[in-house]
Amino acid sequence: MERPVNDPINKASLSSGRRRLIEMMQQLNFGRIEDLEIRSGEPLFNPAPRVVQDIKIGGENGPRPESLFPDFLLKNQIIELLGHFDRLGDATIAYIDVKHGLPFKLVVEQSV
Repeated sequence: MERPVNDPINKASLSSGRRRLIEMMQQLNFGRIEDLEIRSGEPLFNPAPRVVQDIKIGGENGPRPESLFPDFLLKNQIIELLGHFDRLGDATIAYIDVKHGLPFKLVVEQSV
């Protein structure tokens, strides 16, 4: 069931796969998650996606502070990302650009 982007949603209400992806983005903070398989709108971790971290010289490279919280309201960028997963159904995500622990850009592999 697809939710409007402005509909509040919290992390604890998500499936374990979606929570795991959010936690992965928070731990990464800046970088990319590559080759992520989506089935029925749910991220899969077998095979494991490739994680590429951007390290900012003189910047904050650790995990996001929110990664310590078991539950919180999701930001609109995450809700929008999950809405794309719902619409895609089954797909291979070439990569998700992550900035400040949030999805910034989604690139999807498609057959022509």
